[in-house]
Amino acid sequence: MKYILLFWALPMGLFWGWYYLSYNDMHFGYLMLSRLLHDHVFEIYGNILGVDPATLPPLIIRASIVDTGLIFAIFAFRRRKQIREWVRRRREGRPVAIHEAGQERPAG
Repeated sequence: MKYILLFWALPMGLFWGWYYLSYNDMHFGYLMLSRLLHDHVFEIYGNILGVDPATLPPLIIRASIVDTGLIFAIFAFRRRKQIREWVRRRREGRPVAIHEAGQERPAG
């Protein structure tokens, strides 16, 4: 599961980092981070898809939200027993501590 998270988080972080820096034209001398290239990339991508380039950022945001939800749903499904136990302990009012390996154990 850590590889799935890595191969999801790394591209998302790189894309959204590039998007934020290029959208705000914080290029630090690199053409890749300039607003000019940002607009050009979205224009090319919009032409390839046959849509207005201005509609692409909201579509990408929605796709990222769906992907993130899917990844976390898979993660929650794989950890459903630990989550169920954590919820049960919280409802009983017993404090729950997390130790180094990430496994829960009763505090005390």
